[in-house]
Amino acid sequence: MNARRHPYSGAMACLVCAALVAAGAPVMAQKTEKSSEQGSIALQDSSAGVQELFPQYRSVGKSRLTFWGIQVYDANLWATPTFKANNLSGQSFALELIYLRDFESKKIAEKSISEMRRSAAITDAQAKAWTLELMRVIPDVKKGDRVLGENRPDVGAVFRVNGQLSGEIRDVEFARLFFGIWLSPQTSEPAMRSALMAGAL
Repeated sequence: MNARRHPYSGAMACLVCAALVAAGAPVMAQKTEKSSEQGSIALQDSSAGVQELFPQYRSVGKSRLTFWGIQVYDANLWATPTFKANNLSGQSFALELIYLRDFESKKIAEKSISEMRRSAAITDAQAKAWTLELMRVIPDVKKGDRVLGENRPDVGAVFRVNGQLSGEIRDVEFARLFFGIWLSPQTSEPAMRSALMAGAL
């Protein structure tokens, strides 16, 4: 896939790239590597751990996020065989991010809120509350750490870090917008969404 044009070039582009990556993940990138089956990359595998937690789930799709050649994380979407792309909030599913770089909890939370605002208006009060909640459930991450978010219809989202329960955010609207960072039609990285949804009905 060809990278979209960027308004900067040369040394300035390097500075912009470094600043965005340092800001934390999720970060939508200039280039998304879509599938290990294409032979270009080898995505991290977490099937044993996820299927132990959710034996009813199967892999729907996976993708690697890179920014100007810098690897950020691998994303894996897990759901039941009847998972439908057009009814996200009403279904149970799990999205796992396997980090390929270190990120601070606060930066992850702030960038998440920024991306969530692509799908809906979020008040300053909501943003502050959700930032604190995200920092509670997602700690600083190191390369190789796995963050698994589970969507629970009519409840909210449950998070696990490296297989251990890290917390729950009981807010349906939060869950809808958070998972929409990757799965909503309003995502800033439609190629990654397509790859994650590859096996959906």
